[in-house]
Amino acid sequence: MEAILREISVLALPVLFAITLHEAAHGYVARYFGDPTAWQAGRISLNPLRHIDPVGTILVPLFIYFTTALAGQGFLFGWAKPVPVNFSRLRHPKRDMLWVAAAGPMANLVMAVLWILVANVSNGLPAGGVGEWFYAMAEKGILINVILMVLNLFPLPPLDGGRIAVSLLPSPYAWRFARIEPYGMLILVVLLVTGVLGALLWPLVVLTTRLLLTIFAA
Repeated sequence: MEAILREISVLALPVLFAITLHEAAHGYVARYFGDPTAWQAGRISLNPLRHIDPVGTILVPLFIYFTTALAGQGFLFGWAKPVPVNFSRLRHPKRDMLWVAAAGPMANLVMAVLWILVANVSNGLPAGGVGEWFYAMAEKGILINVILMVLNLFPLPPLDGGRIAVSLLPSPYAWRFARIEPYGMLILVVLLVTGVLGALLWPLVVLTTRLLLTIFAA
């Protein structure tokens, strides 16, 4: 029980911020490009409490982590309350959709780098105690944010990668591809539970993590 509680204590903040700030980034960028929907709903906020979905932000990631990901057999998955974005209110809907969609994964990239910097600082603290706890938290923060970045860039609507693909494809193909969206989450869950998603994306997670550590780790 003590080991589980410690694991939860080092996971809580990384999971919370990785998922909720991902959503907040969508809202910030949507407003910049002309859609104030999220701002009007009070969802452009760095306060994680505004974005938490009790099931998707807390229960599902912890369940998957402790049942599969911890054993190296799964792929961490979770969600926050989606930030409302009305793409038709963007100044250039098809073009600007790319930047709104990319904002979430880029927020995870920035957080992964920040967690590497936390790890660098933690390495300079005395062994054991607070320094060890912060280092363990930083390790989780790096991994969780890289996983969520790679996962969300998977080109399947309604994931961010799917919306980026819709933005980049010529219009006739883009709208046909966008029709997948109502079935996207079902497809994603099937890929997740069958292990296909992890097999496809885990090499990218490892490669991205190694690259970031090479560049930013002390």
